[in-house]
Amino acid sequence: MDEPVTAIGDGPLHAALRRRGVERTKAQTQDSRVHNRSLILATLFHQGPMSRADLARGSGLTAPTISALVSDLEADGLVADTEDVHGSGARRRGKPSMLVEIQDDAVSLVVVDLHAGDFRGAVMNLRGRVVARRHVDIGDATGDQALAHLVELVESLIERAPARILGVGVSTPGIVDDEGVIRQAGSLGWYDLPLAHRLAERFGVPAYVGNDVNLLALAAMNLGKTQARNLMVIANEFGVGAGLIVGGRLVEGEQFSAGEMGHLTVDGEGELCAVCGRRGCLDLFVAAAELQGRLAAAPPERHTEILSDAGRALGTVLAPIASALNLNEFLIIGPVDLVDGAFLDSAQETARARTLSPISASLTVRSLAAGPDLALLGAACQILTAELGVF
Repeated sequence: MDEPVTAIGDGPLHAALRRRGVERTKAQTQDSRVHNRSLILATLFHQGPMSRADLARGSGLTAPTISALVSDLEADGLVADTEDVHGSGARRRGKPSMLVEIQDDAVSLVVVDLHAGDFRGAVMNLRGRVVARRHVDIGDATGDQALAHLVELVESLIERAPARILGVGVSTPGIVDDEGVIRQAGSLGWYDLPLAHRLAERFGVPAYVGNDVNLLALAAMNLGKTQARNLMVIANEFGVGAGLIVGGRLVEGEQFSAGEMGHLTVDGEGELCAVCGRRGCLDLFVAAAELQGRLAAAPPERHTEILSDAGRALGTVLAPIASALNLNEFLIIGPVDLVDGAFLDSAQETARARTLSPISASLTVRSLAAGPDLALLGAACQILTAELGVF
C-alpha cells in the first residue's frame, strides 16, 4: 500500500552532510578520472555550490581537468551552473560569477527496509528527501514468497521514481557478504540468496544489499548523528545486533558476521535459548520482546530492577569491546520506553566500571532516536558511496 510522503525539507542528507570534510586526495593512478570525478562530487555534495576556481584550489586539480570533469558531470545531469546570487565566489568585473551545483533531483534512489512480516520502501533524491513511499504487509511469507513481495515492492517504487534510477538499496536482517549475497536471514527463510544480483538482473540497475544494523551505523555516522569515527550502534528491537565503525569505515568481519552479538553468553546458568540452544544469551536479557515480556509479568515496582539488570548484561558485553578497540561511543537504538532511563544508565555504569580510566573517562552509552527512515537512509548511503563516491 502507498504511504503518505513526509515533508522533510531538503532531506536528511542536506545540512548534516555539509558539516563533514572531504577526506580525499588527488589520484595518481590510471583510474584517476573516476577518482577525480568522485572527488568533485564529494566536494560539492558536502560543501555546497562552488566556482570552478575554488574546486581547482580545493582539490589540487588543474583548471582544465576541472573543466573537463564538470562538463562530464553536466552531461550526466548530475551538476549544473547556477549564478552566485550571494556573491560567495570569485567575480569577474561586469560578469556574475557562476557556481557548480549538484542537482539533487537528477537521479532517484530506490531503498527498502525488510523485516519479517513488514517490507517498507521509498524513493529518495540525492539528499534523502522522500518523494514516494510504499509499504507491503507480507504476513508470514518467507523464502520465495517473501522474495516475490520484495520484487513487487521494488517494481512499484521504480514506477513512482521521477528520475532515472541511480541504484536500488536493501536493508535486511541477517548475514550479508560484500557481493550482496544474503548468507543467512532465518526470519525471512533466505540462505545463500544472491539478492543484489537478482535485483540488478531483474531491473537493469545497480543493486546493493546490506545488513540492517550495519546500515543504521552508516546512516548514524554520515547523517551527523555523531561526530565519532569509531563507534558501535546496537539495536535491540528484533534481537540484539550491532554495527561497528572503526576509523570511519564499516567493519564486517571475516565471515561478514561482525556485530552478531545476540547469542554471546552472559550467564552460563541462565535460561535456555530456543534459538542457539545455549544458556544465558544476551538476547534473553536485552532483546525488546524478551524485556517487554519480563516487564509484563512483573509488578511495576520491579520494572526498574529488570531494566537495570538488562543494562548491566549489555554493559558487561560492551566493556571488552571498548577496551579492545578504544571506542568512545555506543549508540543504542530501540523502543524508548525500554532503552532510556534505568537500562541505559546501568549499561554505561557497568561498561565504565569494567574498563581502565583512560577508556572509561570518555566512554558514553546513549540512545539514538532512529526514526522510521534511518535504515532507508543507510541503504541510500550505500548507493551513493558505490555509485558516486560521495562518502
